[in-house]
Amino acid sequence: MDISNRIAIVTGSGRGIGQAIALKLAEVGATVVINDIGEASPLESVAAEIRAMKRESLAILANVSLSSDVARMVETTIATYGRIDILVNNAGITRDQLLLRMSDEDWDKVISVNLKSVFLCTRAVLRHMIKQRWGRIINIASIVGIVGNPGQANYASAKAGIIGFTRTIAKEVASRGITANAIAPGFIDTGMTQQLEEKQRQELIRRIPINYLGTPRDVAEAVAFLASEEARYITGQVLNVDGGMAGA
Repeated sequence: MDISNRIAIVTGSGRGIGQAIALKLAEVGATVVINDIGEASPLESVAAEIRAMKRESLAILANVSLSSDVARMVETTIATYGRIDILVNNAGITRDQLLLRMSDEDWDKVISVNLKSVFLCTRAVLRHMIKQRWGRIINIASIVGIVGNPGQANYASAKAGIIGFTRTIAKEVASRGITANAIAPGFIDTGMTQQLEEKQRQELIRRIPINYLGTPRDVAEAVAFLASEEARYITGQVLNVDGGMAGA
């Protein structure tokens, strides 16, 4: 896979799966815009890793659930590099709670960050991709959006929404040389799962046919493929990176 000279934006890429995606895209040739919210230092650290590969990188703090922040991020990218070829909508949060105990705020925040951000970022970059008649939209959903999970009605709804959004956008822009696909990770070994007690981790692993947690790199490899020319005839699809969970 080679995506040299492509310009990519990866939301939520200051850590975890987003960071792995950004580093992998840089590894296969892309210039990568790092985005996250909060402190600037994690973003600059990822950008520095990319520059150490002799690739260009730009770090932009932006809340991707806000239209004004998204516009600023996209405009800055265009002003700096002149184009946007790849968008990876990865930013996401959890606010887990059983439905009867879930507050309006828990619901609204997760839907806003996990789903509305995908709408805002995709809409903002599509204008540029349509003009250049080439683009890759890759949305990070979740296996939870397919099979559900107790205590995650908000998260599962947002991720299921991403899948429906992806399939619709794929049909809207296919004739313009733009593909849109989703990746549905299963249980991935990130900071969240690393904080679980060993008994809880083992319970998660028992639910995975392949019998171990995935890594952020596993997700990143799938993203790099979908961003490449090798995936030019794949659009409107959901790729499960889940160790066999959805089919079990």
